[in-house]
Amino acid sequence: MAQSDDKNKRILVVDDEDTLCEALCFNLEAEGYEAEAAHSAEEALSLDLSAYDLVVLDVMMGEISGVQLARIMKSNPATAAVPVIFCSARDSEDDIISGLDIGADDYITKPYSLREFLARIRSVLRRSAAHRQLKPREHDRLIYKGLSLSIPDKTCSVDGETVKLPRKEFEILRKLMSNPGHVFSREELLRDIWPGETVVLDRVVDVNITRIRQKIGAYGKNIVTRSGYGYGFVE
Repeated sequence: MAQSDDKNKRILVVDDEDTLCEALCFNLEAEGYEAEAAHSAEEALSLDLSAYDLVVLDVMMGEISGVQLARIMKSNPATAAVPVIFCSARDSEDDIISGLDIGADDYITKPYSLREFLARIRSVLRRSAAHRQLKPREHDRLIYKGLSLSIPDKTCSVDGETVKLPRKEFEILRKLMSNPGHVFSREELLRDIWPGETVVLDRVVDVNITRIRQKIGAYGKNIVTRSGYGYGFVE
């Protein structure tokens, strides 16, 4: 079983093989982890990747490969510190070195044993925990030029000046900045920011976006509207 300090660690398995995802998640949960699956890189990018303690990535997937997804994660301050393990049938030395050079924390070649897989998981989580003790986690703060969100104390600053954002506005901006380039529909934002609230109109999202744009000054232009789709944050 996973050690007690590993319990409740959230692990995301990203693989286009449904059976493999199901098997890995089952065994991770048996070890005491919280395991979830995404069956494509696109599906993974629709999630809040900064909320996971570890992401397990297949290298060869659909339009967006595991390598591309890892690059996206490592280039985003919100997810740069989230550990990544590649799992791939591509087992040449060049493939492994390339994966590690991207910033992956480990590279497991298929086929692998369940014991080896779980041991690699434990090892990466231990290293990650030790690293967090030495320095603050990078994903505790979202930064784009002079726009900064501090996740622990829920504060926003623009060019060094504190800007007051109510909870819903803060959470919307956090979600958009955590996923640069991704466009969220109004329905997605309503579901994630107003969970369980039965009567919330789409117009509420528009109003909150307008307020956020006004409050963050010049950075308001980075929140874009995609007509017929929704809102996103572009750099």
